[in-house]
Amino acid sequence: MSERFSKFASRVAMACGHYIIFLLAFLTVAIWALSGPFFHYSAGWELVINTGTTIVTFLMVFLIQNTQNRDSLAIHLKLDEIILAIKDADNKFIHSENVSNEELEDLTKELDTKVSTNLNS
Repeated sequence: MSERFSKFASRVAMACGHYIIFLLAFLTVAIWALSGPFFHYSAGWELVINTGTTIVTFLMVFLIQNTQNRDSLAIHLKLDEIILAIKDADNKFIHSENVSNEELEDLTKELDTKVSTNLNS
């Protein structure tokens, strides 16, 4: 089930990033706005766009987050592989995305020191 959702989320996220989807959304809003006088700008008329955009936004948040999580994990794995492939690399940076904030700050300070040392040499 998880794999099917991931594939679905990736496909929907890619499709929603296409300019045609933007044009369809823009057209929908334009038609809604132009229909205002016909519905006398009623509360029901406003409720249609508010409800529609809220539902779409709510669902898209989860689809985009799933896609972001997968992309982020893939990038971390690729970077970890590069670290492992470099002979003189410090392996303690592997899986650094999983450490606590304090450990991450320590690693950042250590790396900053290394960068400063290398720039000054």
